[in-house]
Amino acid sequence: MSSRPLWERPVNYGAVGATQAVDLLSFPPAGFRSAGSRVRLGFGEARWTYAWTSALSWGIQRGSGFTVEVSESPTEVTDRSYSPVGFDEFGTPIDAATIDGAGEIPQAPDGSSLMKPGDTANLASSVGPFRVNAPVRVVYVIDEPTRKGFAYGTLDGHPFRGEESWIIEREPDGSVWMTIRAFSRPSRWYWWVAYPAVRVMQRLSTKRYERALAGPISE
Repeated sequence: MSSRPLWERPVNYGAVGATQAVDLLSFPPAGFRSAGSRVRLGFGEARWTYAWTSALSWGIQRGSGFTVEVSESPTEVTDRSYSPVGFDEFGTPIDAATIDGAGEIPQAPDGSSLMKPGDTANLASSVGPFRVNAPVRVVYVIDEPTRKGFAYGTLDGHPFRGEESWIIEREPDGSVWMTIRAFSRPSRWYWWVAYPAVRVMQRLSTKRYERALAGPISE
């Protein structure tokens, strides 16, 4: 594992942003496996606000059992990070609904800080007596009036190589949905040996992600 600070580590895969590809599930990047799911979280304004603010403040990961250790990144790292422009059905760019002003820290309606592209964190979990570290970097943030979320890419030291995204959407009928998309492969030979068990753990993690946002709304 690299001894370099997290903010200095590059992502350890090449297809950055590929979780946005419409054909990801059929044609993942060469050598990777893709996965995806879409689940209804609930209905109404309160559920929408709760879901997207949780998603953009690491609430999904914390709610599913990870310890999230956010690492400070220099401004020159986050300033060079990419946040894609959204478009409506007619091809017109959609202005960001939450993130205002270059260089400002994005905030939720309650004033809490939200993640931004370039943010880096270590997701730690325990497997028996062992601690597993999974360093990641936010590679893009979606911030549209009815569609918000983010994707992170894996860094050196993560058990996997790849990318995962969590997108929260509010439909015209008021229902709130979460779409999870990912592509990954083990990063070391010993993770390949454990791959069948790890795949089961990944599926269980996806269920925990869903429960983290579909449960009671925190006040």
